[in-house]
Amino acid sequence: MAKGPDAFRTISEAADELGVPQHVLRFWETKFSFIRPMKRAGGRRFYRPQDIAVLRGVKTLLHDDGYTIKGVQRLHKEQGLKRLLAAANGEGAPPPAPARDEGPILGLSSAHLGSDGRERLVFALDDLQAAKRRLDALLKR
Repeated sequence: MAKGPDAFRTISEAADELGVPQHVLRFWETKFSFIRPMKRAGGRRFYRPQDIAVLRGVKTLLHDDGYTIKGVQRLHKEQGLKRLLAAANGEGAPPPAPARDEGPILGLSSAHLGSDGRERLVFALDDLQAAKRRLDALLKR
């Protein structure tokens, strides 16, 4: 018999619903202060429907949108739980201004860049490759 949509979920039920192992949910609790399932005596976790929605948003941002843990922490700090819930509902991630090791990883699709952004990246790559060649030449001396 399936539980109703408003029923609390155990960690195993939450993990099954989200398609992640239980240890991942425990790990996320250590990294994201906003993930706080209700705990009963003995430390047994129960996830409310809102907890599941937030976890779904975290999973989407990490696994589908390419965010790092720091990127999701930053997104939560800047935009709050509403942004995580929006990700859970399939609303794509905004194009962030990523700082080092934050925001999406370099797995960007061309849809995120546009032709101007792609062109700027190609020029930057050319500059970096030229700088590397100069450094290699200096190191050979």
